Amino acid sequence: MAELFIELFSEEIPARMQRGAAAELERAITAALSAIAPSNVATWFGPRRIALRAEVASEVAAASSTERGPRASAPEQALTGFLKKHNAKRDQLRQEGDYWVLDKRAEAVSAAELIAGAMPGLLRRFPWPKSMRWGGTSSFVWVRPLRRIICLLDGEIVPFDLRDGADDGHGLASGNLTEGHRFHAPGAFAVTGAANWKESLLKHRVLVDAAHRKQVIADRLAGLAAEKHLVTVEDAGLLDEVAGLVEWPVPHLGRIAEEHMDLPPEVMQVSMRVNQRYFALRTEDGAAAPLFAFVANIQADDDGATIIAGNERVLRARFADARHFWDLDRKTRLESRVPALDKITFQAKLGTQGERVRRLTVLAATIAPLVGADATLAARAAELAKADLVTGMVGEFPELQGVMGRYYALHDGEPAEVADAIRDHYAPRGPAEPVPSAPVSIAVALADKLDQLTGFFAIGEKPTGSGDPYALRRAALGVIRIIRENRLRVHLRALLSAACADEDTVEAVFGFIIERLVVQLRADGARYDVLNAVFGAKGLDSAKADDLVALLTLTDAVAALLQSPDGANLLTAYRRAANILRIEERKDGPYDTQPNADLFREAAEIDLDHALNASADVIFLIREEAYGQAMGNMSGLRAPLDAFFEQVTVNAPDPALRGNRLRVLARVRSIMDQIADFSRIEG
Repeated sequence: MAELFIELFSEEIPARMQRGAAAELERAITAALSAIAPSNVATWFGPRRIALRAEVASEVAAASSTERGPRASAPEQALTGFLKKHNAKRDQLRQEGDYWVLDKRAEAVSAAELIAGAMPGLLRRFPWPKSMRWGGTSSFVWVRPLRRIICLLDGEIVPFDLRDGADDGHGLASGNLTEGHRFHAPGAFAVTGAANWKESLLKHRVLVDAAHRKQVIADRLAGLAAEKHLVTVEDAGLLDEVAGLVEWPVPHLGRIAEEHMDLPPEVMQVSMRVNQRYFALRTEDGAAAPLFAFVANIQADDDGATIIAGNERVLRARFADARHFWDLDRKTRLESRVPALDKITFQAKLGTQGERVRRLTVLAATIAPLVGADATLAARAAELAKADLVTGMVGEFPELQGVMGRYYALHDGEPAEVADAIRDHYAPRGPAEPVPSAPVSIAVALADKLDQLTGFFAIGEKPTGSGDPYALRRAALGVIRIIRENRLRVHLRALLSAACADEDTVEAVFGFIIERLVVQLRADGARYDVLNAVFGAKGLDSAKADDLVALLTLTDAVAALLQSPDGANLLTAYRRAANILRIEERKDGPYDTQPNADLFREAAEIDLDHALNASADVIFLIREEAYGQAMGNMSGLRAPLDAFFEQVTVNAPDPALRGNRLRVLARVRSIMDQIADFSRIEG
């Protein structure tokens, strides 16, 4: 196998596009060069380059094939179409029987020839989210001006250029030259392959591996912070972005002016992140630190003093802007901003934010007593929940909606429970964010998500495939997490009915939430199939059929039973019984009456009957949520049921005995169906 190495060197590539571009290069190369079977592919990406290394076959071997064409008596058009399809001429045909036959031979093609032929078109078709054309008369476009192309096969240049016709002004051609750091090591130098490229660029102050750059940045930031007894606020997205902005990361700490330290820490963090790509720091007790961290792309001679001073000046200006919004917003009470929400459209078919707030106010008050919250406080929090959308700070930094509402509510003298609920009602916005735990916050957060789900479902805006423009999957998972993690004993259908009067919509949203619960269990590695089985439990009290906590507790109990040897064998026996009954009931009808003890002939029949009698209270245990005891009763069926199948002939010659034994199996099925529909268990 030969080594193919490609580097595409350009002006600065936006950080958000780099990873996708590397993945697209791998996909395109693998597809275009499939004839030489690229394998062991590795890619790299950074601010000014994407690169790929792969092992490929040295050539495409010569090949012969025979294609049967149309009948000799076929119309001329059929023969012409066949020749065109195979790019052949008439004199290449021969007649074999009633058919024309084409003998095709493909000569061997070297890997270099195949690569040189494929690369210009591949690069011209490369799909950037945004592209630009520069200089000359060329039609070639790239995300930023493309400066160099390395294309090497076992160290030798594979020659091609990007001209598209004689009049194309783009003269960029493949070679073996790259460039190091723009300031520390300017100028071009030659490389011979992937390993040499990485080593040479390291000497020229470029870390080519994005993961390595991220680790260097994270470690050095943590080290600088630790020297000041501080910690860096975790921000994986910012770390990814900064790693895509620098080739030779050099972290520094700067100081925040004292006059800005009374700004809310969230305001400082978001302003630094959004405007300057700075990292926030915290003291060991979690308070905002008077320092910030940033990453330069050069190693300055003065240890970064000039760079630090410049960044401190920029940050002072940014914080002055934030100070303006902070001071101005607090001059107007939140409640005075609520009428302005009538001028903001929530969704064309669902009305304005003002209309939505009025719905949330009623819904939050309805939910409040069900979750132990004060209805008046919940209604007040819902009334003010969206008011910060019309503040200057949230207009500048939308990420702070809810957060600023809390600060402004506290400034206005609102109760702490109301202020916290304003902040928390969006949560959880992702898997890493904690759910609200205070009762008023729970009521408003549930109201927000249930109104969102029922509203969009009612107008037919449901998620389809991977498309979810209104984040309804996230809202459903939020409802699930709030209920699960707070162990709320609430009826989900009742909550949905409070949000929407249409029963079809309620059932559609209920089904959607349960689907998301199954997805979540699958992602957690839990037995989602057991949840499906529990939904079919005949002994489950109808009042608990939409109680997620009860359903999941029973699911855990059944899963634990199935993981035990008794449970696994019991499931096997249940399936055997269910299969026998399915066959026999097709012929005889249902066996839904009790077996006759006078017809028992074998000891195993009597033992199983006694075990079934002992397990008969499983319905009561399930309804009393004594799930552990119910599972214990179920496991007690395992041994007598095994003995029954070993010692008793179910399809006995005597019709009376056969019917009685089938009724015994029907009773087994009926009792086990009280805790779950075991036919839904996978595996």
